[in-house]
Amino acid sequence: MASTKEIRTRMKSVEQTLKITNAMYLIASSNLRKAKEQLAKAAPYYTKIDETIADILHRSPQLTHRFLDGRPEIPPERRKVGYIVVSGDKGLAGAYNHNVLKLAQQRLAEAADPRLFVVGLVGRAFFSERGIPFQEDFSYVVQNPTMARARDISDEMVQRFLDGELDEVRILYTEMVSPLRLEVRERTLLPLVRENFPWTPPRGGPVLPPVTYVPSPEAVLDAIVPSGYVRGMVFGALVESFSSEQSARMTAMESASD
Repeated sequence: MASTKEIRTRMKSVEQTLKITNAMYLIASSNLRKAKEQLAKAAPYYTKIDETIADILHRSPQLTHRFLDGRPEIPPERRKVGYIVVSGDKGLAGAYNHNVLKLAQQRLAEAADPRLFVVGLVGRAFFSERGIPFQEDFSYVVQNPTMARARDISDEMVQRFLDGELDEVRILYTEMVSPLRLEVRERTLLPLVRENFPWTPPRGGPVLPPVTYVPSPEAVLDAIVPSGYVRGMVFGALVESFSSEQSARMTAMESASD
C-alpha cells in the first residue's frame, strides 16, 4: 500500500497536470476565436471572386483558357496529381492529424503518379517515417495561417501547373463543421471545373446586365485565378485546418482535465 508521502506526491503531480491541460484548453480556445474572425473578414472578398469567375464562365460558354485546361489528352496512368496535405505542427489533438493523413495515404495509393506537398511538421514526420517521398514541405505554416503563407504555397502550385509539372492540384484539409464534428475535405484547385462555379441569375429575372471585362475575360481570369481563387482556397484551407486543430485540442484537453 502506498505511503502518505507517496499519495501526496501523486496528488501534487495530478494538480500540476490539471493546470497544464486547463492552460492548453484556454490557449486553444483563444486561437480558435482569432482564426474564425480572420476567416470571416476575408470571406466576402473570396465569395466575390467565385461569383466573378462564375459570371465569366456563364457569359463565355466556349471560353478556352489555360486554367480550364483539363488536359484530356493525357491518359490516367500518366497524369501527375499534386496533393497538398495540411496537418498540424503538434499532437495532443485527438484524431485530428490521423484522419487527414489516412486519407492522404489512400489518395497516394490510388494515383498513378502522385506528387506530395506537406504542410505541417506532423505530416512531414509521418511520411518520412514511412519512406514516402514528398516534393516539398511547408514547415511552421499552420500555427499562424496568414495570406502571405498562403501566397507562398499557391504561387508555387500554380507555377508547377502552368509548367506542366502537375496536371492537377488538390488540397486535403480538415473542416470544422461544428465544435464536435470535424470532417476531412478534398478540393481540386486546378484546373478549374465549370460545374464548381454555378451561376445565379440576378434579381428580377435571368436577363444578363451588360458587363464588359477589360481587356478580356481571359486576361481577367489570368489575374484573379492565381492571386484570388487559388490563394483564397489555400488560405481558407489553412484557417479551417487550424480551427479544427484547436477545436480537437480543446476537446482532448477537456477530457484530460476531467
